[in-house]
Amino acid sequence: MFSCLAYAEAESVIPPTTSIVAQLLMLGGFVVIFWLLIWRPQNKRAKAHRALISALGKGDEVLTSGGILGKVTHVVDDYVTLQVNAEVTLTFQRASIASLLPKGTMKELK
Repeated sequence: MFSCLAYAEAESVIPPTTSIVAQLLMLGGFVVIFWLLIWRPQNKRAKAHRALISALGKGDEVLTSGGILGKVTHVVDDYVTLQVNAEVTLTFQRASIASLLPKGTMKELK
């Protein structure tokens, strides 16, 4: 009974190996796809965010990554002070600013 299995296993065909050139082309293709789908878009977003952070100024209306909407009242090095309403001001790191909103957005929401 086991001799049939051993005989069938011995007759298995070994698949042909691919050449080194084909393997390198496939690896290169994966690197190009990875670059196009992941690295390039991520670098574009990071560059746009750096430009947004560097352009912050007094009077800009912004949205933080935590979802807080406020008007920039003071900018110092890596920190931004936001006026959330007439009585409340909060201080955030510049990096936590997610987006710049059009002027008048806060008035429209009230």
